[in-house]
Amino acid sequence: MPIAQINIMEGRSDEQKEALIVEVTAAISRALDAPEQNIRVLIQELPRQNWGIAGQSAKKLGR
Repeated sequence: MPIAQINIMEGRSDEQKEALIVEVTAAISRALDAPEQNIRVLIQELPRQNWGIAGQSAKKLGR
């Protein structure tokens, strides 16, 4: 059973996350010839202050 774990910064809409799940599932199914019903996609949302970019938090950088 393929499992994709995706880390993103918080702030995406439910619709965007649903679209991500659909697209990642389809890509894994095509690449691995795996049935979609066996694929799991886990999205972890991280606060901007917990996401570092070039030594600073994304929150501090205004992202």
